[in-house]
Amino acid sequence: MSEKIVHVVGTGTIGEPLIGLLCDYREKLGIDEVTFHKYTPLREDRSKVYDLMKRGAKLAVMDDRKKEFKDLGMDPTIETTEAIARASVIIDCTPKGFGHQNKSQFYEKFKDGKGFLAQGSEDGFGKKYARGINDSALVQGKDQFIQIVSCNTHNVACITNTLALNNNDPNNLVEGRYVCVRRAADISQTSAIASPQVNDHQYGDYGSHHAKDAADLFRTMDLDLNLFSSAMKIPSQYMHILWFNLKVKEPTSLNEVMDKLEANPLVALTSKDMTGTVFSFGRDHGHFGRILNETVVVEQTLSVRSDHEITGFCFTPQDGNSLLSSLAATEWFLYPDEYEDKIQCLSHLFYQDI
Repeated sequence: MSEKIVHVVGTGTIGEPLIGLLCDYREKLGIDEVTFHKYTPLREDRSKVYDLMKRGAKLAVMDDRKKEFKDLGMDPTIETTEAIARASVIIDCTPKGFGHQNKSQFYEKFKDGKGFLAQGSEDGFGKKYARGINDSALVQGKDQFIQIVSCNTHNVACITNTLALNNNDPNNLVEGRYVCVRRAADISQTSAIASPQVNDHQYGDYGSHHAKDAADLFRTMDLDLNLFSSAMKIPSQYMHILWFNLKVKEPTSLNEVMDKLEANPLVALTSKDMTGTVFSFGRDHGHFGRILNETVVVEQTLSVRSDHEITGFCFTPQDGNSLLSSLAATEWFLYPDEYEDKIQCLSHLFYQDI
């Protein structure tokens, strides 16, 4: 049997924790080797590269950059093109636009029998995917390129799917409206804004990309949903916040809403009403600070109006839900008939209550 090798491209806010998860759960996930590519040799990145290599990942760099890495004390194991050629699954976690560039420059040349993933910013890279939403839409032998949707799109899709679709019945949802209150930057990033900043509505009937991407995600299951989102940024580095308003045809109650949320293992409930306290829980109890649930619903904010209108606030576990979907899609490529069981080794990282 050929080796099952996973190669991660990029060591940013998704790439770095993903490499760590793959290394820490490598045996349980049935992975033989983890390699990762870093493009730019930076002195300030040495510590994380050292630690990822210590945990078992092998560093891949381009031939013409090997000396620069070695001069900074980072000793590559393999060359970039060779790492892609050897890998069974390649997960691209590079900044916006580079995924498509890498696809045309590298991945298309080595696509025989491999799986390729890119993250939320790479619209059109492949079939959109979110764990627990459209697993049934993935087709072996056809879906070789997959785009993991963004963290807020995971949240929009999870809330909508859980509370409004009633076993994938699109007729129950009259409309879904959302406001994404986004943190300005991850705590690992230096970019910032001085005050709250509102975003425009670039995507016609959908508003911001979050509703558009969620609608496209559901469309992979032949569901055509009426969704609209707005977005803004606030000067915080903790967590995104999602306000949602779902109008449904079938009458419902607050008890029924709570029952549906409690029945979904990808949903966490909390009575905490500040992003800092939820973030702190993840820091103390998650895998290196990550909460892998797709959403954290603030239960006291839930409201059902006139039996047909569900409203509430929830927090987005940032890269946590994207990490989960990246791992699930990886296992789907490696073990198509067993991936549901394989990823249960991560089940202790999902929380019912935060």
